[in-house]
Parts: sequence; C-alpha cells; structure tokens
Amino acid sequence: MERTVVVLIVLAVGTPVLHAADHALDAAWEDWKSLHGKVYTEDSEGHRRMIWEKNHRFIQQHNLEEAQGKHSYKLGMNHFGDLTLKEFQKMMLDFNLASTVDTSLPVWNGSVLQAPNEVDWSKKGYVTPVKNQGQCGSCWAFSSTGALEGQVFKKTGKLISLSEQQLVDCSRQYGNYGCNGGWMGRAFQYIQDNGGIASEEGYPYTAKDEACKAQNAEKVATCTGHTVLRRGDERTLRDAVASVGPVSVTLDASRRSFQFYKSGVYYDRRCSQRINHAVLAVGYGQSVYETNMNDLTRRATKFWILKNSWGTGWGNQGYIRLARERGNLCGIANYSVFPKV
Repeated sequence: MERTVVVLIVLAVGTPVLHAADHALDAAWEDWKSLHGKVYTEDSEGHRRMIWEKNHRFIQQHNLEEAQGKHSYKLGMNHFGDLTLKEFQKMMLDFNLASTVDTSLPVWNGSVLQAPNEVDWSKKGYVTPVKNQGQCGSCWAFSSTGALEGQVFKKTGKLISLSEQQLVDCSRQYGNYGCNGGWMGRAFQYIQDNGGIASEEGYPYTAKDEACKAQNAEKVATCTGHTVLRRGDERTLRDAVASVGPVSVTLDASRRSFQFYKSGVYYDRRCSQRINHAVLAVGYGQSVYETNMNDLTRRATKFWILKNSWGTGWGNQGYIRLARERGNLCGIANYSVFPKV
C-alpha cells in the first residue's frame, strides 16, 4: 500500500497542471482573435489561451502600477499576445547584431551648438507610414529604408517608400542575412554599389527570403555613402537627429515590457546593452509626469521618438518613446548610422 501511495505522489508531481480558462475573459479572447485573425486547431487553442491570459494579467498589473505612479509608460495587448517571451524573441529578435558590428566605417564628427529641445521629423514630411516586417528578421532593412527615405525627402522634397525586400534579397554578399538579420551600414553600401534601390511598389515586400530580382526593378533613390556615430554617445545621436534627419539605430527589444509597450516614456531598468533590433530615430523631446500618487512632484522625462516596423497595432500607432539620457538605455546609441545623399 505504501508503494502505491508513493507512485501516485510522483505522478502527481510530474504531471503538468492545465489551468482552467478564466471565463470572465471569454469575450475579450474572442474579440482579440477576431481583431488579429487568429485561428487555432482544437489542440492548440487551449495552450495559446493560457499564454494570452498570462500576458493579459501581466499587462493589467503593470498598468495598475502605472496608475499608482510606479511606471512612466503603459502596456497594451497586441498581436503578440499569444506568444511567450521566448517565442516573441525568437520570432522577432532571433539574431545578435552585436556579434558582427563593423567598426571600420567613418565616424561622424558633427555637432550642434544649440540643439533644439525637441525634434520630430515625422511631422515635417520626412517619414513614411509605419510598416510591418511580419515574421521575418528584417528590421535592419526597414531601418535602412526609413533613414534613406528621410534623406531623399530632405534633398528632393519627395517622400518615396523604398523597398525592404530588395535589401533582404540582394545584399547577402555584403554580409547581411535576409530574414535572419543584417546591418544598416551594409545595406547602404549595397545601395551605393548597386546604383540605387527600387520603390516599395516596384519591388514589393513578401516577408521571406527570395532570389534577388533587382535587375527587373526601376531605381528611384540612391546614396553616396554612409556614416556611423560614436558608440554609446547619446548627445552625438541627438545632434545627428537634429541636424541630419532620421537616423538608423539599434536597441535591446527583448523585454516583455517592450513586447507590449503601448504609450508613455519607456523605461525598464533591466533593459540590457545587447542590441538585437533595429528601428528609426525620427526625433526626440521631453514630457512631464507625476512621480507617484503620494508625491505630486512633476518631473521632466527626456525621450527618443522611434519608429518601429511591427505595424500600427504595436505601441503608439507603431512608435515608441524611449527614455533618453538614462545611461544609454537599451543600448540605443550603440550602433547608429545614416546614409549620405
């Protein structure tokens, strides 16, 4: 009898517990699936529902703390809601930019004597609408086209959406890896050597690695070179954004708080210096907020305005405001580069 009891205990400990769904969230779950076009097999839906509920609780708890003044930003459910953090990282950040950084490029030595307190190039015609890279690690290509789109507008007054797919397909010989990562500087070098790049319309995005078809696409923009900024120097990055225009930047986007960022000034002290995602710095500024419910002191928070490539359903219509001058938060100034036109 004792042996039987022992066996039952071992089985009980070794068997995973499947938590029952919170039926109070049934309507929210169905609405979320409908909004994002999510369809599951009968076997997988329960598992995805549990992940979604866990993320839902995480978001609710964070926003409760934000209302108490413990955070400077809010979270929100989005199309990543049925993914664990590891799944999200593997899908969207499954490469290490830092492992292949090219330090041989010319470094920008420009400066601005009196940089304005705020700049937002998206309000001045320099920035195309937010795009969506899908399930392809091509953030570097979107960051590259964004910076070049801004410089072409600065020179010609024409805002042309450029082809990320051409960079994904055609710049591998420069050391890029298509949907498995790449470097903006190498993308700019390819564009320069190729004599230009096609428009989004001329070479549409497919979110997958394909054979290069550049020979069939009309070139609508080019660059004459590119320049990197001093590593880790936020002031130089600010000066470049103020004087040059949108700049390609990288950061650590691996935190769960980043996965579900919605609004406010993002600050997660656990964010690392390991860069794994590329975005576009389109400006900077500062905001004022209450520190907490018991201390009504209002503090100014400086931030970067970053355009992401995860669609308008993520963040604030596809943008994030990242805390600025907080110790190079998330490695935001670890690799910054812009093209010359």
